[in-house]
Amino acid sequence: METSRSSRAPRKPRAHNTPPTGPGMYAGRTGTSSADVILRGLRARIISTELVPGIPISEHDLAQAYGVSRTPVREAILRLSDERLVEVAPKSGTFVGRIPLSALPEALVVRQALEETTVRAAVRFAQEDDFVKLENLIETQQQAVGNADRQALHDADDAFHEQIAQAGGYPGIWELITQVKVHIDRYRRLAQLDMDRLGTVIEEHRLLLRHMRARDAEGAVQAMAIHLHKLRKDMSHLKSIKPEYFIHDADLAVEFTKAQSAVKSELLADDPT
Repeated sequence: METSRSSRAPRKPRAHNTPPTGPGMYAGRTGTSSADVILRGLRARIISTELVPGIPISEHDLAQAYGVSRTPVREAILRLSDERLVEVAPKSGTFVGRIPLSALPEALVVRQALEETTVRAAVRFAQEDDFVKLENLIETQQQAVGNADRQALHDADDAFHEQIAQAGGYPGIWELITQVKVHIDRYRRLAQLDMDRLGTVIEEHRLLLRHMRARDAEGAVQAMAIHLHKLRKDMSHLKSIKPEYFIHDADLAVEFTKAQSAVKSELLADDPT
């Protein structure tokens, strides 16, 4: 026999400041506010170097382009300033941020440490379909080189490294890496490396994948170290060609020496650059 609602015991009210139970409850950002939309669009244009370091950013023009007031524009700019992607100069204006040299060596050290974790996990846990996805991404990179499509190559390169993290069961680590490598991504696009050099990236990926398929964790880690290490080889050269794109707040030679010690890699120690 069913019990009527009126005869049920009244629900006990929740005590004030009682800790929550069950699934996590977080407010967070929805990612759909005007400021979020502006931030994503402006951030993508800065990282892709469609907007190069040092050029002015007009709050008025952005507000008109997005059909909003200046308030969300200012919020987006302040958040980008926190990432050092935008510089706000008092009485001068707002500009696309220059790349701080001090950020590059540290970002490479952190990225290498994180990707060593993901590649070791992928060697252990990756399934055949993971390897197929990685092979397909290498072919996408090859097509991009053939088409001289730098953006497609960069996108496929990121997808390759992301897939390694997915295969290892650490998608959250890739999210951390994307935050860490913002200025490295900008450098890579500004460097405009020739397509022959970009083609060698593909061979580095093929070698890495061979070690992964063979379940050779140490070989895969070494292949990843070599691959990531080559990112810094042209940095000193680029900053001398485009000094206005950088904040000269560090001596790269000194900082990279410290970085070599931090990662304790013989592969890096043997490199003269």
